[in-house]
Parts: sequence; C-alpha cells; structure tokens
Amino acid sequence: MSNPLIVTLKMDEKSQAFFDGKRRAYFPPERNFLNAHLMVFHHLPNTEETRSFLKAFRFPRFVAKATGLMKLGRGVAYQVECAEIKQLHQLLAKHFYAVLSAQDRQGYRPHVTIQNKVSPETARLLFDALNSNFESFNVGIEAIQVFSYLGGPWQHEFDVDLI
Repeated sequence: MSNPLIVTLKMDEKSQAFFDGKRRAYFPPERNFLNAHLMVFHHLPNTEETRSFLKAFRFPRFVAKATGLMKLGRGVAYQVECAEIKQLHQLLAKHFYAVLSAQDRQGYRPHVTIQNKVSPETARLLFDALNSNFESFNVGIEAIQVFSYLGGPWQHEFDVDLI
C-alpha cells in the first residue's frame, strides 16, 4: 500500500458530465487521463488507519455552488463554494494534520480544473471566454471518493456515501 491516497468529492451526475465535457474540450488530450474532480487532499498515507477512518467518516450530503472561474496561471478552473465543503475539509484536515503534505496544508480553495498545462495566453483566452457569460450553478455532492495515485493515473479504491 505504498501509493498515496487522493481524496475527492463525488459530484452529482449532471455536474460530473458538465465538468467532464469542459475538461475534454479544453485540457490537453495527451495529459487528460482523469475525469474532472473536486479535490480534497492530494496525498494521504495509504495505510489501514487512513482507509478505516475514511470508511467510517460520516457527513451529510450537501449542495455546493460553482461561483465563478479561477485563473490557475497555466489553466482554468471552476471555483466551488459552500460552508459545508469547508467544514468537511476542516474536519478531515484536523484528523490528518500530522501527515498532510505541504500542498494539503495550504489554504483550501475548492475547484474543478478544466484546463491545465497550457500557455498563460491560452488559459487567459479561455478564462475570458467562459467568464463572459458565466452564471453560477449548483453542484450536488454525494460522496467522498478515495483513489490511489499511480504516478499519473489514479486507481479508484472506494467511495464513502454522504448521508
């Protein structure tokens, strides 16, 4: 169990399909080997303790909101916000704090990346185009998803349904 665990949030089917479509359209095809995802943690230890804790974790289902677009420098993402998403992250971060990577200890900015690894100019053009007619929309959150990181691709391990 040496490959680190990645924790994301499972979105409702409509939101997942929307973000996957945007990712297929704008992510460089040679780098797009993942579905769109809403990251919670990039790197947790792949141990039985981590797995057991996550499988036992309980949190209510909630609806977040895509509130705008984010510039990522060399990409674009949809910003996702709500009090519950931050509360869920804080609860998990408190439990796993001693083993969090530097990246996961940074401020949490929930988002769904639809473009990355492009030139800053290409990213700016997409940001401007999508931002010109952006309207916020709901994103249903149904489960916590856990994956193993395989050096690029991810392997799905398990879901924890929100209640």
